[in-house]
Amino acid sequence: MDTEYCFPSVNDSCIKSKRTTITRTALYICMISCMLFTICGNLLVIISVSHFRQLHCPTNVLVCSLAVVDFLVGFLIMPYSMIRSVDSCWYFGNEFCKVHTSFDMMFCTSSVFHLCFIAIDRYYAVCDPLRYCTKIDFSIVILFVAISWIIPALFAFGITLSHIGLVGTDDYFASISCTGLCIMLFNKIWIVFSSTLSFIVPTTVMVSIYIKIFFVAKTHAKPAMNQNDRRFKTKLHISSNKERKAAKTLSIVMGTFIICWLPSIALNICDPFLNYSTPAILLDASAWLAYFNSGFNPIIYGFFYPWFRKSLHAILSGKILSPDSRTIRLFVEN
Repeated sequence: MDTEYCFPSVNDSCIKSKRTTITRTALYICMISCMLFTICGNLLVIISVSHFRQLHCPTNVLVCSLAVVDFLVGFLIMPYSMIRSVDSCWYFGNEFCKVHTSFDMMFCTSSVFHLCFIAIDRYYAVCDPLRYCTKIDFSIVILFVAISWIIPALFAFGITLSHIGLVGTDDYFASISCTGLCIMLFNKIWIVFSSTLSFIVPTTVMVSIYIKIFFVAKTHAKPAMNQNDRRFKTKLHISSNKERKAAKTLSIVMGTFIICWLPSIALNICDPFLNYSTPAILLDASAWLAYFNSGFNPIIYGFFYPWFRKSLHAILSGKILSPDSRTIRLFVEN
């Protein structure tokens, strides 16, 4: 197979990946399918939570904001990463490479922050239900959402645009630099620091919170069995069971996130210590596994949340266009 270049008319052009037409077509079909599923699935979550009044609660504000992050991954990140992964070429210029890389980092960090705040929300709902409404109201949740967007944006764009993470990698970068290259490259100190701050610490906090939630949720069932008032006992049992199911579902969302993102984070941390010798195909595969996570959350909601299935039916059947669609009952309130 003859050597193909990203920019044949440029002397220092990067070399295109050597893939057959069948392989490239298969990769494009797979990646486009993932991209469309991610965009459509998260758009349905956003429409559901935004439109139906019964879903207007603090937890769902965070869920909706997380869906916006996942939607933007599919809409803004995946299309350009798809072309770069298949052709090993970046056709969109150096400045846009920096912007794309910054948004990529931002959305990853933002997802972790959202999941961390959702874990905090569930902690108070299960562990301190009597004071939940006073501790976690809409103003607090809006603050959580603002932090989940602003800090990741400052962090990602600050590191990428300042080039502070590239200090000490000049020789290596010069040896591989060519027209059509767009890679995320950091030195040993900054890759460990950024990964710890944006992924390892928040994820550890989340896991600790959910472990605490499950222990407390188990103890909530015991007092309910000792109550003499049958109506109070039934109501307490239903409420406790509802919160446990919500915590379980959101912990599955968190677990899926960790499984999808951990290989990418681990490879990115190890790569500088291996003199950047990790095969490009392995880095690409781990990156796309991380992208796939953005499409998994709507599937989890569909399996575990009856309200999402009912809202999906209302949207696809056209009921959402009726004047009173905002008040459609998606679940029975206890």
